[in-house]
Amino acid sequence: MRAVAFQQQGVLSLEEREKPRPGYKEILIETAAVGICGTDTHVFDGEFEGTIFPLVPGHEATGTIVELGEGVNDGVFDFHVGDKVAVNPSTTCGECEQCLNGHQNLCPKWNGLGVVASDGASQQFFTAPSTNVYKLRPETDIYEAALIEPLACAIRGWDVLPRRMGDHVLVYGAGTMGLLMAQLAHRAGAASVTIVDLNAERLKTAEECGIELRYTSADDADREKWDVVIDCTGNIRAIEDALTRVKPAGFFQDFGVAPADRTAQFSPFRIYRDEISIVGTMAVLNSFGRAVEMFEAGAINARAMISHSFTLDDYEQALEMFRRGDGRKLQIRPNDTESRVLL
Repeated sequence: MRAVAFQQQGVLSLEEREKPRPGYKEILIETAAVGICGTDTHVFDGEFEGTIFPLVPGHEATGTIVELGEGVNDGVFDFHVGDKVAVNPSTTCGECEQCLNGHQNLCPKWNGLGVVASDGASQQFFTAPSTNVYKLRPETDIYEAALIEPLACAIRGWDVLPRRMGDHVLVYGAGTMGLLMAQLAHRAGAASVTIVDLNAERLKTAEECGIELRYTSADDADREKWDVVIDCTGNIRAIEDALTRVKPAGFFQDFGVAPADRTAQFSPFRIYRDEISIVGTMAVLNSFGRAVEMFEAGAINARAMISHSFTLDDYEQALEMFRRGDGRKLQIRPNDTESRVLL
């Protein structure tokens, strides 16, 4: 079996490994697609808290069940070999204060497959706990469905926002997460959705995804302030600008992942005087099942968002392309023999 491994910070390799076997209440999955996202670059660059090398990356994954471990179907599950599935990569201890208080995504032992201490899906086969595996409909496109994990993160993002009818929403960044947050905004009650990105090609994707108000600068928009402003870039300059765009009594959400050692400047007085709420959002919390249902109900335009697929041999090329901001969503398809341009 072939796998990509981050051997240490900034060093990756393509390896031959033995095909894994599922343990108790684990499922062995033949990987279909794995999305590349900003978290992968942070992990590779040694910027993600707690990562243990070597590590197989890949946390936005779908595939087909090939083997069930002992005890998988002893309870409520009804998995079968051949089922199409999506996988929630987050695991937690289940015992700490955060877990017991319903904030499992803030567990100090939070572990993401392909992110912290457990191998992810950038390999031909991988295992996952049965509690993290979600069955898909037979007719669901298994490659497009790799967007379910980031969709679950976007749903969590909206869970901590007010979702008031008639709000005007501004999103910074038309990458995967910005496009997902913007597409969900109308479903969350927004009267208007504006998206800002310096990359004109990404704004074309936003247009295909139904986002009507698209600009390279918020200065060009038809308003100066918004009820909800969401940063999906992790870029410090963008965050500093975004904070100035929030209406009094509005909300700013820090969604994008900035480097852990960077800080942003803002006016504490404006936060105080205008009663601005600043909220964060971390990964997935009780939102993966909803993401499966919303994806299969057509809540997002998945087809418009995925532009390239890569084999394991071309993983490094895919990572470099992602860093340049070229293309749309980039996927690794570990069992394919040819990289493809999909759009």
